[in-house]
Amino acid sequence: MKIKIGSRESKLAVEQSNIVIREIKEKYSNIDIELVTMKTTGDIILDKTLDKIGGKGLFIKELDRALIDGKTDISIHSLKDMPIDIDDSLPIIAYLKRENPLDVLILPKGISYINIKKPIGSSSKRRVYQLKKLYPEYSFKPIRGNVLTRLEKLDKGEYSALVLAYAGIKRLGLEDRIYKVFSSYEIIPACGQGIIAIQGKKGQDYSYLKFLNDKNSEYEAKCERSFVKELNGGCSLPISAFARIKENNIILKGFYADENNYVIKEVTGNKEDYEKIGINLAKEFKGIIK
Repeated sequence: MKIKIGSRESKLAVEQSNIVIREIKEKYSNIDIELVTMKTTGDIILDKTLDKIGGKGLFIKELDRALIDGKTDISIHSLKDMPIDIDDSLPIIAYLKRENPLDVLILPKGISYINIKKPIGSSSKRRVYQLKKLYPEYSFKPIRGNVLTRLEKLDKGEYSALVLAYAGIKRLGLEDRIYKVFSSYEIIPACGQGIIAIQGKKGQDYSYLKFLNDKNSEYEAKCERSFVKELNGGCSLPISAFARIKENNIILKGFYADENNYVIKEVTGNKEDYEKIGINLAKEFKGIIK
């Protein structure tokens, strides 16, 4: 048996695909795997923020086409980079065990403080609204590109610091660059952050990949995404949700901000009601947001 795995060509995307490949090879000795990498539109257009060029769908469009055309059998994604509304014919078939979902602060090499004369780099409105509460005296500037490109810009002196996802930094073996890990009380992470998602094609038999699905990650992801979907959120709006499972309960913290609102609310419910919990919290937010 042979399977072709579609991935973005960045070092982080390839490493995430390799995590999946290693798991499959450890489980099955009779599967031959080919990694098919490609550059997506979101990787090519780097001089504009995502909300100006079409949103997160630009990171998966080419991968979706490869799946539809049969050039690949599955695609590997960072779940946080996937749009909330995905093609029903290309379902998510597995959610891997979640890595640390939090955000981190990274400083230039050899520097141990945030230089107030230079901006903190982040293209995420979600992050910037929350960072302004933590660092009100600092300025912020968008930054695009893969993780290594961003770190290069940081070390060249273009920024005083960067805020990135812990998961990506760890998967690249760069944990020594982390200056501070933000708690979820300081910065609520992006919806789905830390979860690797496997996307397949409707009608295909993927039962052999069932062992990769982590049920807690699946429940947390679906809870978070149901909240964001109910609020009609995407990368253009500073919306997020962060779910954590504790025993039989799921704890969901929602976030929304704009020029007139800054709302954070937390609810707890039975983990089996993950989707309902996300939708109901979003409806509460709709009643608060003016």
